[in-house]
Amino acid sequence: MGDIVCISHLRWDFVWQRPQHLLSRLARQGRVLFVEEPMADAGDTTPYIEISPAQNAPGVTVIRLHYPLAEPRWIGHGDTLTQPTYTHLLKEYLQSEDYGAGNGPLLWLYTPMALDFADNIKHKQLVYDVMDQLAAFRGAPPELLAMEEKLLHCANIVFTGGVSLYRAKLPYNPRTYLFPSGVEVEHFAQAANRQAFPPPLELTGLSGPILGYYGVIDERMDLELLAHLAAAHLEWNIVLLGPILKIDQADLPTAPNLCYPGMKTYDQLPAYLAHFDVALIPFAMNEATRYLSPTKTLEYMAAHKPIVSNPIPDVAELYGEVVRIAHSPPEYVAQVEAALLAADTIQRRPKEDELLARYTWDNIAAQMEKIVSSIQFSVVS
Repeated sequence: MGDIVCISHLRWDFVWQRPQHLLSRLARQGRVLFVEEPMADAGDTTPYIEISPAQNAPGVTVIRLHYPLAEPRWIGHGDTLTQPTYTHLLKEYLQSEDYGAGNGPLLWLYTPMALDFADNIKHKQLVYDVMDQLAAFRGAPPELLAMEEKLLHCANIVFTGGVSLYRAKLPYNPRTYLFPSGVEVEHFAQAANRQAFPPPLELTGLSGPILGYYGVIDERMDLELLAHLAAAHLEWNIVLLGPILKIDQADLPTAPNLCYPGMKTYDQLPAYLAHFDVALIPFAMNEATRYLSPTKTLEYMAAHKPIVSNPIPDVAELYGEVVRIAHSPPEYVAQVEAALLAADTIQRRPKEDELLARYTWDNIAAQMEKIVSSIQFSVVS
């Protein structure tokens, strides 16, 4: 595939998810430059780009623009103030490092707001990997939908992270391929053996079952459901790991048996997952989750934990044979009760193993590489 320049709306050292899994594997074959969103700095006087090696990913370099602002604010790709500077400095850096010599690098986008880079940086192929319906997220720029339609039409290849996304994007580009998010089986299979991990500090001394979730806690979370679960069984401990974003922490339900220990690293997750009695996917049914295909489903599955989820379409379609689906808070409580009583691990295991073998990150990255290599590139200036 040669050199890859990835433009992402996510920070590399944030939650370890689809971009990090894929790009750390693709970097085994060539250089990968991960271009983060700009950062506003009150103390700087001149814009500059910071360049550093990516954590836990040999071959990946992270680059971000630091832009001086008297009143720092969030800055995304495509910002009218910073984008011309970022494009100019990035082009200079790519030329100095001879990225994609000749025809240019492969440009790999995670956000339509990065279209300015695609319009102004020479590249041999343009890949759009759709991991979320970003336009449905709180605070999404109003122009995002129109920019995505343009990107879908001009991309050489479109990958999608779920069935619902695939069906939504295919009409715009015939070279659209379905790749639901995968799993690093060995990493999470450790959690099948609870005795291998002493209880983390936040779980020490808890009596009663632990119902666990990890991931971002944001507007997609079903807060009413969490409150209902906590009230239904006071002996249940509901532990929700992850950063709280785009919602006020004061809006989260509180109860003696509800716990928010904060964000944990990817390496820490198995130690917590090992002590989950039931793994939760407690997302609300709203526009932000309509196209959701949660990576954590397979990770929970690798530890062979019973899983209970709201009826997220992709979860029900891809994993409904092994995930318990609940359509209301009372039904969710009933499904958790059944999961705690059921000794069905042996019955679930063959289907779980089949799904886990199909959706490994190694397999997904290899298949993507094969597709990219097989499609004749067209040079874009």
